[in-house]
Amino acid sequence: MSSYRVREAYDKLASDYEHNVDTKNAFNIFYERPAMLNILPSNMKNLKVLDAGCAAGWYTDKLLKLGAEVTATDISSEMVAATKRRVGNKASVLNLDLEKELPFQNDYFDLIISSLVVHYIQDWNRLFSEFQRVLKPGGILQFSTHHPFMDIKLSKDKEYFCTELIIDQWERQGKLIDVPFYRRPLNEILNKILQYFSIENIIEPQPTIEFKSLDLGRYERLMKNPHFLIIKAKR
Repeated sequence: MSSYRVREAYDKLASDYEHNVDTKNAFNIFYERPAMLNILPSNMKNLKVLDAGCAAGWYTDKLLKLGAEVTATDISSEMVAATKRRVGNKASVLNLDLEKELPFQNDYFDLIISSLVVHYIQDWNRLFSEFQRVLKPGGILQFSTHHPFMDIKLSKDKEYFCTELIIDQWERQGKLIDVPFYRRPLNEILNKILQYFSIENIIEPQPTIEFKSLDLGRYERLMKNPHFLIIKAKR
């Protein structure tokens, strides 16, 4: 899959992310974000952090408020513009493709955080090799992704042990947007990470109680079936 298709999808989604996701999307507000924040250091003063796939900059802003020195990247120029509007010149915000070599020095970052991004990348060897290269020894990679138990429900052939390109459709502001991503079995997810890092924590999050007020039906499903997977790993 060309990175162009992901870029095209997120250019179209940028306005929704900038203006609606932080207040209206329960999956972000009351599901993924609380679980990710729970395993971040409470004080990140002077830590060099890469926000890999920053979208409209919610994590970039949060990391800055925790004291980090933040570099944020996104494949979508529209998302980069949205992040710059949010944080101004407080962070370095770059438009780049995570499928390519990263323009950073070896052993530079203390922490890489990547929120719901890695499932858009086909070649995890390149991705995790680059993350390993730019992290300092002992540095942390923390990312969230789709849970394979959720993704298999979107599979046409239901062949769990295959890696498969899925074209999901999201309805935003009355329009259907094709969002392509890769589905992987759990063993491939874990073994690929272990080629480059040691895993410290695996989280299958459950929604906070606040989720219930926004979307009762999905709250009850998420309490029984995982939707996302969060992994914290160490170089």
